Amino acid sequence: MKNVAIIGSGSWGVALALLLHNNGHKVKIWSYTTEEADIINKEKRCKFLPDITLPDDFTCYTSLEETLEDTEIVLIVTPSSAIRGTVKQMKTFVKRNQTFVLCSKGMEAESRKIYSEVIHEILPEINVAVLSGPSHAEEVSQNIPTAVVIASEKKEVAEELQNVFMNDNFRVYTNTDMLGVELGGSLKNIIALSCGIAIGLGYGDNTIAALITRGLLEISKLGVAMGAKMQTFYGLTGLGDLFVTCSSKHSRNRKCGILLGEGKSLEEAKQEVGMVIESINALEGAYELAKKYNIEAPIINEIYDVVYHGKSPKEATFNLMNRGKKSEN
Repeated sequence: MKNVAIIGSGSWGVALALLLHNNGHKVKIWSYTTEEADIINKEKRCKFLPDITLPDDFTCYTSLEETLEDTEIVLIVTPSSAIRGTVKQMKTFVKRNQTFVLCSKGMEAESRKIYSEVIHEILPEINVAVLSGPSHAEEVSQNIPTAVVIASEKKEVAEELQNVFMNDNFRVYTNTDMLGVELGGSLKNIIALSCGIAIGLGYGDNTIAALITRGLLEISKLGVAMGAKMQTFYGLTGLGDLFVTCSSKHSRNRKCGILLGEGKSLEEAKQEVGMVIESINALEGAYELAKKYNIEAPIINEIYDVVYHGKSPKEATFNLMNRGKKSEN
């Protein structure tokens, strides 16, 4: 049995808490808000997973010190934009022997860093791993068969975490390519946003298939240029996560794109989705990194113009379809 702190009380944090609790581990959840902590503690439910009843011994704290006390594994499951600030607040309470598992997906807009780098920058003395893959919280919380990847530069850390997380309905693979695993989980959200826009415009399966296929090429080329392994982008955290995020009703990035395609403003779309849209934060970093590494990324570039420069989604489609003639590879 492990003592696990879960930093974040949203749908994914609570789904992982349920998973680990069912695996026999002792879990403590931290919430940024007293309201969410009270719902978990008093009503034994999560407002983001309305069909799930939580175990009686689930406890949610609003004190980071209490949450981290006597824990060996710390899951970071906050919105990505809150990771730096939250980890800084945790620094005083962190012990050398703790392992941090990054479960949020995204890229820091200001620094263009992946979040495992951000965590290591603040806490250089701890082990950091990344959990990623096609894993909607709504399905994991209902024990629907799911496969994910846990990546760490230290093989033994990944293998220990594999034992902690894995069960009959949650299959875990290990990987040492942390950069590729994290980039795949972050950049796929941008392509999901583009697929949502296409759906909102009334386009069909042909368009979605083209965006997924060409989007995967953009993601993998950029990742390899940055030092990741090509094969990672054709695994669970690349192709797998890309497919599910582009096609699922649970995807907030896809939903945001649909609203944009239907003519809503970005602010209106954000408000209607009601949760953090990770693709928006990742988009700026991806756009700048593609320029830095001289990677041709037309989908990323056009979506960037739609989001940040108010370009019409139909104009972006026209530009993508009327680029110069090319070979596929």
